Amino acid sequence: MVAVSYYCPRCGAVAELDRDPYLADKSVTPFPLEGWTYASPDDDFESDDWDGVRLDCGTAHDGLLWARPPTEDERRSDEEPGCGEAFYLNFVRFEDGREVEGEAESERVRLSETLGPQNPGGPGGPSGPGFSR
Repeated sequence: MVAVSYYCPRCGAVAELDRDPYLADKSVTPFPLEGWTYASPDDDFESDDWDGVRLDCGTAHDGLLWARPPTEDERRSDEEPGCGEAFYLNFVRFEDGREVEGEAESERVRLSETLGPQNPGGPGGPSGPGFSR
């Protein structure tokens, strides 16, 4: 196993994860990629069952160490590193012999069931071409 470092894309905390020497890393993103399946750092994430690893910034696991960003103010050294937000280590994936490009998962949006305002609430402008100065 080899210790590999990954930066949290939100706060810059450094995760050091024990990995097999053969790496197939694609990217680190603050969001999951659509169609990818993610393991916990406690799972056997090197197996072919997983497309990546979900890391919760600052959360301890066996084989996973956290450190502050290299430029972090030393006055806060008594605090635990990490922001607590999830981020995703994405492995390279192939389908039919071609590398699959990852896309952010779509988010469901719920639209309001009521009608919005009848008109914009901005200031009234000139009424048309007949206005004068």
